[in-house]
Amino acid sequence: MTRSHLSNRARHAAVKLRRGAAAMAVASLLGACSLQPIYHRPDAPVTGTYPAGAAYGPPGTGTLPATEIGWRDFLTDARLQRMVEIALANNRDLRVAALTVRQVQAQYRIQRSTMFPQLSAGASEAASRTPGSVGSAGSVGSTGRAQVVHDYNVGLSASWQIDFFGRLESLKDQALQQYLASAQARKAFEILLVSQVADQYLSMLAFDEFIAVTQRTLTAAQESLRLTQAMFQAGAGTELAVAQAQTIVELARANYTAQVRGRAQAENLLVLLIGQPLPADLPPAVPLNAQAIVADIPEGLPSDLLTRRPDVMQAEALLRGANANIGAARAAFFPAISLTGNLGTASAALGGLFGAGSLAWSFLPSITAPIFTAGLLRAELDVATLQKDIFVAQYEKSIQVAFSEVANGLAARGTYTDQLASMERYTAAEQRSLDLSVAMFKTGVADYLSVLTAQTLLYDAQMQLVATRLARLTALVDLYQYLGGGWIERTGDAPRPADVVTGAHTP
Repeated sequence: MTRSHLSNRARHAAVKLRRGAAAMAVASLLGACSLQPIYHRPDAPVTGTYPAGAAYGPPGTGTLPATEIGWRDFLTDARLQRMVEIALANNRDLRVAALTVRQVQAQYRIQRSTMFPQLSAGASEAASRTPGSVGSAGSVGSTGRAQVVHDYNVGLSASWQIDFFGRLESLKDQALQQYLASAQARKAFEILLVSQVADQYLSMLAFDEFIAVTQRTLTAAQESLRLTQAMFQAGAGTELAVAQAQTIVELARANYTAQVRGRAQAENLLVLLIGQPLPADLPPAVPLNAQAIVADIPEGLPSDLLTRRPDVMQAEALLRGANANIGAARAAFFPAISLTGNLGTASAALGGLFGAGSLAWSFLPSITAPIFTAGLLRAELDVATLQKDIFVAQYEKSIQVAFSEVANGLAARGTYTDQLASMERYTAAEQRSLDLSVAMFKTGVADYLSVLTAQTLLYDAQMQLVATRLARLTALVDLYQYLGGGWIERTGDAPRPADVVTGAHTP
């Protein structure tokens, strides 16, 4: 047989192989269908507006929603800005969340690859030896020479599972939604991290204020104790007054010790959040009573949370993935079609692999259909349907949680300002009461009990004032987070996609 004739046969075989694959592909394109249910977003299980009333005050007067306000513009303390910057680069939980996004993305690419034909190349050799004592028919006693047989093969193999009923497409959609959900989870954690760093930093400032108040109270109490002791020794005072003065001193000392411990623990938690020890070159801190945090952020409508809250978007992505999984479970009831083909050369001698007559090919289409599975496929479909129902409930719950958090944040914003103003006036009045009590005690008009009472009330008022300042500031930070703020660094920046990974070390 001539070489040209063999070449024609090879071309003819290749054409037949391509035509068969093309025919099956066209059939799949013409007949392919998706068995996924049509996705409908569940109705939001909340009212169309946030609560109104005396607790909520007027709405925010700002023009930019929280999602468009950069955290550097919201948190104006340069020291706090530096800590947030460090945390976004070094926090290990955020790094895990970012790497998880990449991992789920790779899993999506794995699932997507099943949609395409798989092509591989290979080469093999098979050798066997038959003893001469074994005849050609396998009989014993033959005196022929031993036979050694070689079989060499080189070629390409291709396989393709045709997604006639959309099973692979549904699995790919589910993997995609898992990837999108992980990206939103990472975004939610980054927003939460900004809020946590700010809250913990403000707590440290509050502890500094608590310690300062306690130190002032301790100094004043020690002076009162010295005065009452001198008066008692001079016969102008009582031992009861000395004992009462001593109680304030010891109370202040005990509180000071507890506050120093709390301050150290707050700093340790902040170090954990930022992922490294506090740098020595941080900008100076702004005192708690001088912190300027944006308070007039417009809250919008509850429906805005569906596109501003990454945790809500994460819950919806998981719901979409569960919806796609139903399509895969439905498609499992129908036949699976696959194509397998091989094209190459085969020869009994290595040198003849590419010679005349060495062409070898095969084309193996197959179809398999489930007949009896003992209820397996029906159970898998039931599981997929129930999983979707679970994710519907979780999606609705995420909306309810978001609505509740924002409503509580608005109530805090609407009330803390008036409460803080009242606490400031109350503290000033207690300071005046103490000053008058001390003056009356020194002139003998009043006993030391009035001084003790006034000093205790002033100390409590000062501590409550600091606590109220902290509560107001942290409430504003939390409301910023609840409304989706904290994703962009500066106002005017274009929000980056949720799946952009920063601060993660990869090989």
